[in-house]
Amino acid sequence: MSSVEEFAHPPRCTAGHGLLEGRTAVITAAAGTGIGGATARRFLEEGARVVIGDAHARRLGETETALAAEFGPDRVTSLPCDVTDEDQVRALFAHAEHAHGGLDIVVNNAGLGGTADLVDMTDEQWGRVLDVTLNGTFRCTRAALRSLKAARTGGVVVNNASVIGWRAQRGQAHYAAAKAGVMALTRCAALEAAEFGVRVNAVAPSLAMHPHLAKVTSEELLAELTAREALGRHAEPWEVANVIVFLASGYSSYMTGETVSVSSQHP
Repeated sequence: MSSVEEFAHPPRCTAGHGLLEGRTAVITAAAGTGIGGATARRFLEEGARVVIGDAHARRLGETETALAAEFGPDRVTSLPCDVTDEDQVRALFAHAEHAHGGLDIVVNNAGLGGTADLVDMTDEQWGRVLDVTLNGTFRCTRAALRSLKAARTGGVVVNNASVIGWRAQRGQAHYAAAKAGVMALTRCAALEAAEFGVRVNAVAPSLAMHPHLAKVTSEELLAELTAREALGRHAEPWEVANVIVFLASGYSSYMTGETVSVSSQHP
């Protein structure tokens, strides 16, 4: 057995250390078992209050119910939010301010993928991926910075990018362009937000496996993507969430404008 094969399994999730105690976080696309849901759970384990949004109202309600039963209803609230709808984005942030008197952390996790060669890609396919993944991150970052600038109490924004924003992959021109745009948006927003004490960073995962992703991705592609990883396995969503916790916490107090690879695939 090779050394990679021997250790090609995830470790146990780390315990909370109160890194986000007393802070309020807004997390988009947080329903279900992916990175958003894992981030909500890890934030709660670190002492935060969370306001979760998602376009899928039923899954969002189920996620809120499960988290509230474990961590307490006073620490978890939700509101359906489609990040392509400016009114819904504003409502989500207004809900956070009304429920908790303000916010400290925003995690922009919403994104949409798909596979199509460029010669076959329609305007609708291109536009839909860009609107959710890049424009949605823009709308939520703008809402976050408006709120945090007015409060003048500092804060943190963490965007979910992807290693595909750095490297090429066939059939992913729209998604790669959107994620590269998220990285550029993060850098520019960080410069503007620094003057009122807000940090803006991003994570760039590669393959974080969860049931929904397994349903919409072929076994062949999953095997190919897993083979690219130095550790010989995909990431668990909570492993990406741990890096988001780091970026949201005081441990990264001098980091802004950065995109952190959660993978071995940084170019």
